[in-house]
Amino acid sequence: MIIGITTTYVEEEQKDEVVPVERVTAEYVRRVAAAGAVPVLLPPVEGGADANRRAARELVERLDGLVLAGGGDLNPATYGDEARLAETVNVFDGRDALELELARLAHERDLPTLGICRGMQVMNIVKGGGIYQDIGVQAGTTLKHIQQAPRSYGTHSIFVEDNTLLTDLWENKRTVVNSLHHQSCSTLGEGFIVSARSADGLIEAIEHKDNRFAVGVQWHPEAMKTEEMGLLFSAFLKAAAEYQQARR
Repeated sequence: MIIGITTTYVEEEQKDEVVPVERVTAEYVRRVAAAGAVPVLLPPVEGGADANRRAARELVERLDGLVLAGGGDLNPATYGDEARLAETVNVFDGRDALELELARLAHERDLPTLGICRGMQVMNIVKGGGIYQDIGVQAGTTLKHIQQAPRSYGTHSIFVEDNTLLTDLWENKRTVVNSLHHQSCSTLGEGFIVSARSADGLIEAIEHKDNRFAVGVQWHPEAMKTEEMGLLFSAFLKAAAEYQQARR
């Protein structure tokens, strides 16, 4: 079973110049490998947007599941915002092109997909949803969504909606999650429903009812060792195993 995991680009100073560096959080890889699946990293390729869209079409045929990882901000042009706020940072168009095409193709093929933080936003955009470029500026939230505590710590509650996959997975409708984001989904893409919200009303999880497993979460479950996060990953990998069987 092969699970593709997208990578993050960050800008670093190297020898007196700022260059983009590809990274992946090891926790994504560990979660997938621990379940007996093969994690495969999916970095952007050289050659611009068209090259990355072509790469996505080749890659998706080889996958049994897709993790759209967290990272920098999406270019506002990808979701129809003409004005880019100063708070929108770490934008890499090649990564946007690759991941948006991967998400689109995954939806068409019913490929199990878990979108994490930025990854949830990618899934939503593909179906026409909107994004807050900065929740402090545009949503007016007063709840702290960028924590100073370690990633493994939960710092605010989320409340699970009825009749959702999370309701089926978790015993409790309220749980505590970590929070490392300044953007969030503002409006839902076609076919998506809200799975969970935070106390200030922001969307914390979404799912698509037409797919076997298409779930996006705004927090980082890979960094948390709670029972709930383990159940979320187990459900994703179970769906990937079923997808693999159906392809044979």
